[in-house]
Amino acid sequence: MPFETPFKKPAFIVDEKPLAQEHYAYFLKNHTPSSLENADVVIVLGGDGFMLRALHTLLNQQIELPVYGINCGTVGFLMNTFQFDPLQDLFKKLHLSQPICLRPLIMRAVNEKGEEEIAYAINEVSLLRQTSQSAKIRLFVDDILRLETLVGDGILLSTPAGSTAYNFSAGGPILPLEANLLALTPINIFRPRRWHGALLPKTALVRFDVLDPLKRPVKCTADFHEIASPVSVSIQEDPSKTLTLLFDPDHTLERRIIEEQFMA
Repeated sequence: MPFETPFKKPAFIVDEKPLAQEHYAYFLKNHTPSSLENADVVIVLGGDGFMLRALHTLLNQQIELPVYGINCGTVGFLMNTFQFDPLQDLFKKLHLSQPICLRPLIMRAVNEKGEEEIAYAINEVSLLRQTSQSAKIRLFVDDILRLETLVGDGILLSTPAGSTAYNFSAGGPILPLEANLLALTPINIFRPRRWHGALLPKTALVRFDVLDPLKRPVKCTADFHEIASPVSVSIQEDPSKTLTLLFDPDHTLERRIIEEQFMA
């Protein structure tokens, strides 16, 4: 459904790669960029990785503007396409675009000194072993012990938006955006043998306690933000944060997630 009020003040976040710069030069011929403080929409020119970093920048600066990505990378799962065509007007595409609201995960990692570090994840939070020794992790969901000891390379918790990325590569399920679920996916585990992960409600509070952290240290990663050697990591969706992504009506994020499940 088109927006009632057309966008008029775009701010641009642009990758340094030549294709992104080429797109930016094209837009500057017809559009005057606004600052993030004065804009009503954000245009991101780059690939999926750059889009992820741009969204984190907006999160950190507490800027809640709709974001329209234009693919200047490889896959472009979170992006839209744009052709250098006088008939393809940027503001018209923005006006017809469909919004998707995402809520990030908030991760709280505690080290052996009791110090807490907080980071956000739009795709997933993962714990991975740091040495040749397998990680040993105890798992709680909503303060209920669910796994006494997980032994393996690690474990991750993914949002629906991130379920087609690392989660899927690790053997986890692809989640529709409207499923209101999180995917808890083990990474190359040795014990328990027959456990293949779980689907949790989006309201779940997940806690990983690292067993024997000196001998078997892990690192935790919220998207690209890494924290070394935590002893405990808690993760849950942050209902106070909202990211609004805009997609062309003929290629929405929901449709892409469905298509991804049938790709050879």
